[in-house]
Amino acid sequence: MRLRHLFAFVLSVTLIQTHGQNNTSAKGYFYQTLMKGEVGQAQSQRISVKQITAKRHELWQAWQATNRQYNQITLPHLMSLATCNPSSWQLPDSLEPNATLPFYYGYKGEKPTTGFPLFIYLHGSGPKQQEWQTGLALAQSFKDAPSAYFIPQIPNEGQWYRWWQKSKQYAWRALLRNALLSDSINSNQLYVFGISEGGYGSQRLASYYADYWAAAGPMAGGEPLKNAPTENLGNIGFILRTGANDTGFYRNLLTRYTLQSLDSLEQLNPAGYRHKVELEANRQHFIDYSQTTPWLRHFTRNPYPTHFTWEDFEMDGEHRTGFYNLRVIKRPDEKLRTRYDVNISDNEVNIVVENVCYKTIERDPIYGIELKFKKSYTNAQNGSFVLYLDEHLVDLTNKVTVKVNGKVVYNKRPQLDLKYMQESLATFYDPQRIYPAAININY
Repeated sequence: MRLRHLFAFVLSVTLIQTHGQNNTSAKGYFYQTLMKGEVGQAQSQRISVKQITAKRHELWQAWQATNRQYNQITLPHLMSLATCNPSSWQLPDSLEPNATLPFYYGYKGEKPTTGFPLFIYLHGSGPKQQEWQTGLALAQSFKDAPSAYFIPQIPNEGQWYRWWQKSKQYAWRALLRNALLSDSINSNQLYVFGISEGGYGSQRLASYYADYWAAAGPMAGGEPLKNAPTENLGNIGFILRTGANDTGFYRNLLTRYTLQSLDSLEQLNPAGYRHKVELEANRQHFIDYSQTTPWLRHFTRNPYPTHFTWEDFEMDGEHRTGFYNLRVIKRPDEKLRTRYDVNISDNEVNIVVENVCYKTIERDPIYGIELKFKKSYTNAQNGSFVLYLDEHLVDLTNKVTVKVNGKVVYNKRPQLDLKYMQESLATFYDPQRIYPAAININY
């Protein structure tokens, strides 16, 4: 009996020490990632299928603790939207000089057990103080409670009055990281919308960060689709509403082109591309703004789609590191965009990787704005990426077959490793995307 008790004691101490070492190692890795702003290679530690849930919980706790210590740019405590005071973030001077981003961060209604849906509202291009206050008033009036709101003010006017510039991308990454960390926010109910300049911005952000959104809702906008590829919207809700007579910068025409594109994509994939694109009759630049957020909040994100298309496009010279469960290591052609089409079924992953070439077929004669495009595709070569997998996508206890452009590049049972979980969490900041398996693919 004594030996049995002694063995049990030694075993428990060993497990506690191991857990502490793992947690410390993970915190060190996460801290280096946050400091350097890039995802490095974590230390390998094989795990079993039975350990996935516990390890995922441990790593998420370590990620939360590390972010509390890192504390470079954070969200304030969530307070009532009716009474909250503005906060601000200072954006790096290297990205935009003298760029202070004020914002309101508050809630309406009673907190759901799963956390508040979070709406990110981007204002238009009038005088920024006036536009910001109008945004606050609109947010308070919309019938979407219970909800939380992040309402930023553009830092600078003039040439910096764009929501998609590098400096603002820094803010969006910080916002996503902090929102996903928050126990007050539902990580599967994030929405972005805006009006006019905010409509342009939210349409671009909808396509660029589509793997984070449940839905998106630009208003009184309309982007050339080269700036916001509709293919990326396949697993989110998307609503775009513009005045039928809003001819400024071809907003009504570009909204019509967006509708045509999404309708075509829906015909090819009826289960995806859930959209509502409307030209409001007899309206110019001012429309009924109240319809958007109630429509958005009906959508919940699916973080594990078994089919998605990603056109890896740059926004102000910046590319995403990854999308859903892909992380790019080497792009096949730095001068062209890359299109990834991913289908997962019965433990088989079929991926088509193509170069994308745009040809302008309609151009505005006054401003030279590119309005309409024709795209062509060729098989991509000499690139590499990481394919992350978990139990939501495949059966990890059996062989997984991966084909790239019709060629089998992997056919075996994937190894499960703690390092893949750490690296995917550091890549996406996402509690839903902590993947225990990863396959490095060169093509």
